[in-house]
Amino acid sequence: MAVYDYSRPQMDGHLFGGRLNRMIGDTLGRLATWHDARATRTALNRLSDRELDDIGLCRADIARIGR
Repeated sequence: MAVYDYSRPQMDGHLFGGRLNRMIGDTLGRLATWHDARATRTALNRLSDRELDDIGLCRADIARIGR
């Protein structure tokens, strides 16, 4: 009778003392922050000048948001 072992080695979550996990987490965090700022700038750029004035912004302010 043949025996098959379908189990795979599992990672314990501590690659290189956790440094790799931290680096990946930091990178993903920065990417999420960049994406949120980009989405905010895109939404603000879709507003008219009057709508921007209603919320106290002008077109020049949009570029500074999220930096």
